[in-house]
Amino acid sequence: MKTDVVIVGAGPAGLMLGHLLVQAGIDVVLLERKSADYVLSRIRAGVLEQTTVDVMDQLGLGERMHGEGLAHDGFYLADGDRLIHIDLQGLTGHGVMVYGQTEVTRDLMDAAGSRGLEIVYEAEEVALHDLDSDHPSVTYRAGGETHRLDARFIAGCDGFHGVSRQSVPEAAGKTFERVYPFGWLGILADVPPCNDELIYANHENGFALASMRSRTRSRYYIQVALDDRPENWPEERLWDELDLRLGPEAAARITRGPALEKSIAPLRSFVFEPMRYGSLFLAGDAAHIVPPTGAKGLNLASSDVAYLSRALIAWFKQNDAAGVEAYSSTALARVWKSERFSWTLTNLMHRFPDSGPFGRKMQLAELDYIASSRAAQTTIAENYIGLPL
Repeated sequence: MKTDVVIVGAGPAGLMLGHLLVQAGIDVVLLERKSADYVLSRIRAGVLEQTTVDVMDQLGLGERMHGEGLAHDGFYLADGDRLIHIDLQGLTGHGVMVYGQTEVTRDLMDAAGSRGLEIVYEAEEVALHDLDSDHPSVTYRAGGETHRLDARFIAGCDGFHGVSRQSVPEAAGKTFERVYPFGWLGILADVPPCNDELIYANHENGFALASMRSRTRSRYYIQVALDDRPENWPEERLWDELDLRLGPEAAARITRGPALEKSIAPLRSFVFEPMRYGSLFLAGDAAHIVPPTGAKGLNLASSDVAYLSRALIAWFKQNDAAGVEAYSSTALARVWKSERFSWTLTNLMHRFPDSGPFGRKMQLAELDYIASSRAAQTTIAENYIGLPL
């Protein structure tokens, strides 16, 4: 079978790219190794930059997002005692949208059939071939049979552990990585949020985050050691720790409830360069990972997709290769700026084992400066809402 583009991975990056290409009249087949139900079961980020909102609107799939999502004009930094408001709208003229990644994925999946986006779920043994040529192919097994797709380009949107990046020869790429010495213990509960906007807290005991998925579903996190386990945190202990770390003002508004989900996620910063090898393009987590502190993971994936879709549409429809040639350098320029912001915010808000009392004092001094400096708040706000494409 022949197609224009094979997309590997049916998470939000792959689905967005597929919809954008099909909308432009480009033939696409999307391969996903997991089932549709499994893809929808993954709980991920929930803060959308305007870039991501714009992609959904461009596809005509933003109705439920605008109806059920929560428009936020700011967020808070906390130092254990006070809340420092970062007025996104007042400082930049823009805000963010709180709408779960699962819901974005659902909207994209639900529209695929009616819009002619072909998705093969439970595609096993996916392998990429002849990537250094103009006629790459992908083989996979589905329904007990081996299939082959010939294409002009392949887009690797299959995440950090996917086959796409692993198919790039070692000598053709370079990895930059920092693994952080802690993780986030998260709890999801059907209780109203403790605040109308997110709270990022720096406490003597470690970082905490008060977030939400809706007006009735809350998502909370605390920093824990990498070797910690969820079972070490019975719900009462976890709620008590959230009360402590978020500070008295937020704690007074926390509603406790049973956990729908509780897990620990490690944190890392990771970039693979370049984001292109021959006829293969990498996008999203296949090319880069950011710690969730800056809310950049899904949003970086959508900006990758915005660049890549424009490049491929220009190539197929206008015989213009400039965007294809520039894709990696263009995407990486934005990736590294987002990595910088996520790294900076992670270092500001978390306790590091080797930082000691001096490091703690530096964090508190920085937060005190931010509280009194419009310039510092503007820098944070500009990066949080998302840098322009």
